[in-house]
Amino acid sequence: MLLIRNGYMIEPKSGKEGKYDILTEGDRILSIGKNIPEPQGNCRVIEAEGLLVAPGLVDVHVHFRDPGFPEKEDIITGAAAAARGGFTTVVMMANTKPSIDNRETLEYVLKKGRATGIHVMSCANVTMGMKGKELTPMEELAGAGAAGFTDDGIPLLDEALARRAMERVKKLDIPLSLHEEDPQFISNNGIHAGRASAYYGIGGSSREAEIRMVERDLRLALETGAVVNMQHISTKEAVELVRLAKGQGANVHAEATPHHFTLTEDAAITYGTLAKMNPPLREEEDRLEIIRGLADGTIDLIATDHAPHTNEEKTKPITEAPSGIIGLETALSLGITELVSKGYLTMCQLLRLMSTNPANLYHLDAGFLAEGGPADIILIDTAAEVIPGDYASRASNTPFTGWHLKGKVVKTIAYGKEVDDT
Repeated sequence: MLLIRNGYMIEPKSGKEGKYDILTEGDRILSIGKNIPEPQGNCRVIEAEGLLVAPGLVDVHVHFRDPGFPEKEDIITGAAAAARGGFTTVVMMANTKPSIDNRETLEYVLKKGRATGIHVMSCANVTMGMKGKELTPMEELAGAGAAGFTDDGIPLLDEALARRAMERVKKLDIPLSLHEEDPQFISNNGIHAGRASAYYGIGGSSREAEIRMVERDLRLALETGAVVNMQHISTKEAVELVRLAKGQGANVHAEATPHHFTLTEDAAITYGTLAKMNPPLREEEDRLEIIRGLADGTIDLIATDHAPHTNEEKTKPITEAPSGIIGLETALSLGITELVSKGYLTMCQLLRLMSTNPANLYHLDAGFLAEGGPADIILIDTAAEVIPGDYASRASNTPFTGWHLKGKVVKTIAYGKEVDDT
């Protein structure tokens, strides 16, 4: 048993806040209340005075590079990074090698995930080999444990195929997550076609690349009724399109990453390849509209798009280095620093975006604190300064190293047990 005593609890699903004790037994919460007496026998007590107690965070967009790219990350090191960042549940993307378009690879990643100490789920691919030509055996993969479907990293350019995919996930009642970048509007990906691309003297990624795909897929979502997730929104126009589609009754959701609500294309000039990602960092108006979307519920989840790469890869020229940054260990601190401390969101709203809402999208037993619920809990010192740099991830490709942020995860508890990597 585990007794967390004297912490300030925020339960984002119900909005309940206050000073409560939490008693767990096994992997479930046994009791939440005031002044819970310490049980007789074997019970570990954690004094949480001065700390925030919240449900474990849920990230439904991570790349753990396993199988295929262990020099970047694997499921074990990725899960360690997640735990250090306060995430007790993650959903992996399927752009591995081999890709997760078959039952054997899906079972491999899920089995390895069960050995990590946190909940590691995985999407499967929408198309075979991520080639955008033939749908995967979606019913079989869903039955084998796929949490959802995505070809993240590659858009579904064939409209008829995208429609068929939505019709299939509608029947399965699981989400389809979409990477919305049309390559015909991109000459060099990862850098915004604007001030940043001009600085490097290269073509870049136009905002039209996102807008066109989002327009099409919102229309298809309305027509099919499928649960569709627009991944890593980067433009003000896409935010408004999602807002309008939700108003029309579409069952659509949208992600924002910490880097898109914190940085603009200027970071790509300052930090070079460490701020190169797909979709790229854009303009200040886009950043502010993403924050507005988070505040009004248009964008209903925060996801890191944790994308580890080696130092060797990231030291290549701007047009050759791969896109993506790590994010699991800085996400909560960035949310507290950039959104809560600046008055855009309450702490309860931030936790809802980082736990309850993503869990609900993927039908996960996570993202809330309740008697009988999962004993996945984090303790946060919201006032503590954090200076990123000592990462549990195998990778360190991020522009946030050395920043002065606020909010430190003190303990991560998953399955009712303290995870070592906090």
